[in-house]
Parts: sequence; structure tokens; C-alpha cells
Amino acid sequence: MTLVSTKESTKTAHPKSLLSIVASVGGLALFLIIASTLLVSQPIGSTIRGFFYGVDSLAKIDPEFSLGSSVSESNHTVHPFEGLLKRNLTVPENRGPEGFTQHGDKESVKSGGADGNGPVIENNEPPISRNEDELSDSGSAESKNLKPNPPLAKVTQKDDGNSSSFSHTASQENAPLSSTNLQTELKNVESTSSATNSSQSNHVDSGCDLYDGKWIYDSTGPLYTNNSCPVLTQSQNCQGNGRPDKDYENWRWKPSHCNLPRFDAKKFLELMRGKTLAFIGDSVARNQMESMLCILWQVEVPKNRGNRRMQRYYFRSTSTMIVRIWSSWLVHQTPEPFDFAPAGVVKLHLDAPDEHFMDYITDFDVIVLSSGHWFAKQSVYILNNEIVGGQLWWPDNSRKKKIDSIEAFGVSVETALTAMGTHPNYTGLTIVRSFSPDHYEGGAWNTGGSCTGKVQPASEGELVENGFTNIMHEKQVTGFNRAIKKKTNKSKIKLMDITRAFSYRHDGHPGPYRSPDPNKKTTRGPDGRPPPQDCLHWCMPGPVDTWNELVFEIISREFDDTQ
Repeated sequence: MTLVSTKESTKTAHPKSLLSIVASVGGLALFLIIASTLLVSQPIGSTIRGFFYGVDSLAKIDPEFSLGSSVSESNHTVHPFEGLLKRNLTVPENRGPEGFTQHGDKESVKSGGADGNGPVIENNEPPISRNEDELSDSGSAESKNLKPNPPLAKVTQKDDGNSSSFSHTASQENAPLSSTNLQTELKNVESTSSATNSSQSNHVDSGCDLYDGKWIYDSTGPLYTNNSCPVLTQSQNCQGNGRPDKDYENWRWKPSHCNLPRFDAKKFLELMRGKTLAFIGDSVARNQMESMLCILWQVEVPKNRGNRRMQRYYFRSTSTMIVRIWSSWLVHQTPEPFDFAPAGVVKLHLDAPDEHFMDYITDFDVIVLSSGHWFAKQSVYILNNEIVGGQLWWPDNSRKKKIDSIEAFGVSVETALTAMGTHPNYTGLTIVRSFSPDHYEGGAWNTGGSCTGKVQPASEGELVENGFTNIMHEKQVTGFNRAIKKKTNKSKIKLMDITRAFSYRHDGHPGPYRSPDPNKKTTRGPDGRPPPQDCLHWCMPGPVDTWNELVFEIISREFDDTQ
């Protein structure tokens, strides 16, 4: 009796369990349908990325995820992808002495210009669009430095990707933002974005003149920071030395008929695979060499293989070597007495190249050659085994000088380039960087000259013509052209003519921010005299980085032609 009741009870229980299961499955299915609908409208992946990274798109983490315009057509929002992956190494500051110094080289020297009052100089130490309208001339954020008008506005791109703000000059700050003004501002954003995007391409039309153009403001920022480059000379570390402004880091050079690509360190190392690039010259050449190292350092830390005669940095991934050799004048020099010139005064043999770099040129694939400022230093000029002139030295006014320091510079350029162009075993590419302008206004380095307070490129009306710079550039080009006519080997010699373009960059020098000393003078004194300052070398990062973008472009053109 009990058994039968149990069986009946079991038979009755099974249908109830089955109904419970069906109800549970149905409820779960309904939940999944509702949850799926919610997830489609609000993707959880975006929410998670936003929580951990503070962004809502992979394109904001990796630029490779965004191949289109950086300006949203719907709301004109600028997305500043560039630089988010840039390394931010924390390194100790170089603690070099204040002023114009060079690591491991001889003592600092202060000497005058051609008239004895020149600048302070130191001792040893896919295809790009060619549409000219891409950077609109009407209201775009440009420094029309090679045009009559100064920049009217700058575009500041915010990292949150949700807004763009505009910083105006004083004449515009209080102007109401009308509909017309708003359209103009939006064009400014698109113009700068176009410049940034187009500059990412790898090649420029080889027929484009790289040296005719203007400076444009690009808020993308520099290729590195003063804290991400451990080889940056302290006297050029403007931010580390307390300079309060940094817009000078954000102006890019825009050729008139094309766009100069932004430097791509990985592609540069690949282009230079198995090759050596040498910078030869004075402290400004060192300035450029360190800029190149700072840029490349962001993708690979090189191995230092240098010695006292030659700085050498080796990039293992592509077996690329970056070299620097000090050569003050590019010609042979001796301290021994010669004729009526006593010992102790440097004798320059203007018709003999400097053997300190000539002994190595066959090992170099690319040489960046630069000089000029040391012709302001005391020296004796010897030509055809005869004393023909001197700078800040001459024993007797009854003796007539045959050449001055400016003529001597032109002869030195011709001598060095002729030696390189006729060397039977040199087949490399020589890039001659033209004379780098200084910006001591109101006097020379030691007579009250100053570049203090310059915070953006000069407009056409602000440009101060420098007669010394102009004549030095002229003599350099003359020496270059004469050497080209004498060339007999298979090497190539190219002029990188930066002088005119950089005459507008009076904002790019350290000025009084030459050291981290918290007590240094940075303003004029009660007598109106400016503080000691450097208006010759260049801040890093800063305009000097453009020189290496130009070097990259010249190398790309030449190597592509060869291939």
C-alpha cells in the first residue's frame, strides 16, 4: 500500500519539475534578449575602455586605428591622436656648466663677430597632396613669415577629444564670436588638421622647393620632450631651465607647394639600415646632432660607442650609426708660429681641409656639414703658404690684409667641399646646412643684444635684417657653387638652405634660460640692460628639429633616386 502511494507520488512530481525547468529557461531567454538589446545600444567594450583609458575609441590609443580625418564632420571635434604613445622617460638632467659649453671638449670661449662684437661661440663642444589651398590663407593658424601678415589665431587641441579652443591675439580676444567668425574658426581647425594629417605621409614631390614657405602653428606638439632625451645639452634644455612659454615648440615649417612630412623615426632608421650619418662642424652642428638623437631615442635607445675624437651612437635594430666630429672651421689649423704670427694664435690654412674629418669620410654614407660662427674667433688666415689676413689679430696696420673673416669663410667652404667632391673613394651624400642665423637684437652678445621675450616667429614687419648673416650666407653659397664645379667623384653634394626661413625664428633660442640655476637673471635690470643670454643655439625641442626633418626628406629623395 505504501509502495503504490510512493510511485504515484513520484509520477505526480515529475511534471512539476519539468514545468519549473521550462519556466526557468524561458525566463533566462527573455533576460538574454533584453540584455542583448541594451548592449547593442550601449556597448560594454566602449564603457570598459573608457573606464581604464579615459577614451572611447582605440583610435585614441593607437594612431594606426584612425586613417581618416582627425576632424569630425558632425561636430568639428579635433582628436589629437599624435603623441599619446610617445615615451616619457624620466632621466636625470645633464649638469653641464652654465653658458656655452660642450661635453668632453675644450674650454668655453667668448669671442666677437666680424667686428669683434659678434655672438658668443663655444669651443668644441603614400604621395603627399600638393594642393596649395590645403592650408587656407584666409584665417588659418599660420605664421605668414614669408608673407606680409602675421598669424591671427592659434588652434589648441584638447586631449579629451571633445572640444577645440582658440587662443587669439590681443586684438581678437574681446571680439564677439559671430556666425562668420565661428565658420572662420572651424576652418582654422580643419586647416591645422590638414597640415598635421598630410605631414604624416612619407615622401614629398621631388620637384618641391623645401625652403620657400612659412611657419604654421601645429598643436600636435614636438617629436620629443626635454624629459625624454638623456643626451640633451643642459644649455639647450629651455623647459628644464625654467622657460615659462613653450609655443616655440609647436611651429612647423610649411613649404609653399607641398608639406614637409613629420619625422618618422622608425622609417628613418630603416632608410639608414647599415649606414652611417655624420654631423661635422661646430657647436650648432652638435645642436643638430643631439636633436637627431633625441628624435630617434623615442623608438630605440642606442649604444654609445664614442671616444674622445668622435661621438658615435649605434642603433642595433638597423645597424645605423650616428656620428659627430668636431671641426670648428672645416680647414687645417695649427698653433705653431708661422712667419710673423706668433705661437698661441690659431693659424688657419684656408686651402687645406681639416684632416680630423677628412680621414673618416669614406666610412660615412651621409654627412651633414655646417660651420661659420667660428670665423668670429681670433685666428690667422694662411693661403698659398702666406699670411693673408686675421680676425681679432693683426700685428701692424702698415701691413695690408688681403682677406677678412667673411672672405675666409667662403674660401673654407670651397676648400672642404672640393676635397670631399674630388676624393677618389668618397661616394656618399653631403648635405651642406646653410648659415644658422643668430638673433641678438639691439646689440651683439656682449653689447646688450637680446632675444628675451620672443615667444612666436617674427612676422614680416617684425623681421630684423641681419647684414652679417646675409653676407655669410652669400659667401657660403658662393663657395658651395665653386666646389660643385670642381667635383670629380660619384658623391652628391646638396645645399640645405635654411638661413632665410630661420631668420624668422627669433623665439627659438634659449635666451636667458641657459641653466637650471633658480637665481639666474631672466629680465632686464634697472638700467635696462638684458640678462646674459644665448641667441645663437636652439632650444630642444624646438626649431632645430625641423633641420632633421629636412635632412630626412633630402636623404629620402636621394636614396629613392638611387634605387
